Amino acid sequence: MLKILIADDHSVVRAGLKQILSGISDVAMVDEASNAREAIDKIKKNKYSVVVLDISMPGKSGLDALKEIRSEWPDLPVLILSMYPEDQYAIRVLKSGASGYMTKESAPEELVNAVRTVANGRKYVSPSLAEKLASHLDLDGKKEPHEMLSDREYQVLCMIASGKTVSEIADKLSLSVKTVSTYRSRILEKMKLKNSAELTTYAVQNHLID
Repeated sequence: MLKILIADDHSVVRAGLKQILSGISDVAMVDEASNAREAIDKIKKNKYSVVVLDISMPGKSGLDALKEIRSEWPDLPVLILSMYPEDQYAIRVLKSGASGYMTKESAPEELVNAVRTVANGRKYVSPSLAEKLASHLDLDGKKEPHEMLSDREYQVLCMIASGKTVSEIADKLSLSVKTVSTYRSRILEKMKLKNSAELTTYAVQNHLID
């Protein structure tokens, strides 16, 4: 029987996911965590079959939590759930050790299938993501500018390109405005771009945002 931990900072999302997963015959328990720190604390105390982890949470991000889980509990399957499109984030998190990636817009049946797949020790990717992964592997090893960014820098890049202000990003990620501004400067420098407008254009052209 499966024991699942859902980590998401939105109570409505957690409730919806819990309702879907609690109705599965082979699920014994569905536990909740409202942030990454709470998720890590619960993992220390309980033996879960699968962790369903939101990629974007205040404070310690889902990506940071994923790295810690991989380090401390390498055999624990982690299914990343995200509002971000698959195009680039999925490849990044799978490389970081996630067992699967799916968007929050996915159908309930897909969530059930994904949880069972990763619980059985296999990777879960959607058919569309499988195509993207195949294309990515076909590349000659040349990295795109955004692939040079750290996970946090990439997260800030996507948020800037989505139209969020530095203050809004700071609030969402529980960082200071100065820290976010530093990330922005570093991103522009690494990607050889001049301003947020160029950054947004790049993100749209490379399908990093909808």
